[in-house]
Amino acid sequence: MLDSYNRKINYLRISVTDRCNLRCVYCMPENGVPLLKHDDILSFHEIVTVTKIAVQKGIDKIRITGGEPLVRKGIVDLIRMIGKIEGISDFSMTTNAILLDQFAEDLKKAGLHRVNISLDTIDPEKFSQITRGGDIQKVFAGIEAAKNAGLEPIKINCVIKKDHHEPDALTVAKFCDENNLHVRFIQEMNLEKGDFSVVHGGTGGDCGNCNRIRLTANGMIKPCLFSDIQYNVRELGAEKAIDLAVGNKPQSGHVNLTGKFYNIGG
Repeated sequence: MLDSYNRKINYLRISVTDRCNLRCVYCMPENGVPLLKHDDILSFHEIVTVTKIAVQKGIDKIRITGGEPLVRKGIVDLIRMIGKIEGISDFSMTTNAILLDQFAEDLKKAGLHRVNISLDTIDPEKFSQITRGGDIQKVFAGIEAAKNAGLEPIKINCVIKKDHHEPDALTVAKFCDENNLHVRFIQEMNLEKGDFSVVHGGTGGDCGNCNRIRLTANGMIKPCLFSDIQYNVRELGAEKAIDLAVGNKPQSGHVNLTGKFYNIGG
């Protein structure tokens, strides 16, 4: 698929839940957030239907996100269903890895290719502060489980304030270098202010070469994270929603006043 700026759209990010088992300070309020009603969240059948249509239209890269996707009940079954769709060349998941040691082997067997893991510091106390109570040892266990399962290459997503020379970023980079992990530095973003930049070590934030659309947990196809444009797959049908999203994909991101990271997906 080509959008109106002649960019090839071949990447679909799928948020499977707005729920998360951490409360990262830059993602959600300390007391949590209003959660979607169960009936508002797409079923596995609906997600697979949208994915099949997207692949038929030229999508060949799929990323599963959340919230935290591993808290979605039956997530391995969904991975298995999507993994059977012919035409997907890159099938990955973004996770905080808190539960990954329990799921890594089953995810690989179900057809997942690789994982991106969020890790902003390797200091246990700072990690607990950033995530409001998270146990970094569980993340380390998840990384090892992903390695053992063959969910590679493993990419580490490290959120930074300004640049990748910050102390925590440097120690994360050293950790990745020592453990054969690929690090990507993501500057802290603000949807309402339109603050974003190109990911260091990745392709996110490069509007001129953007190749992605998003499916939210409640069934909205969004052509851009930093935009309020969205199309409901339940109301319009997947094909029309995808066509409209691609056809109206903005040239560059601006602001998003209607969504949050926890309900759109990273």
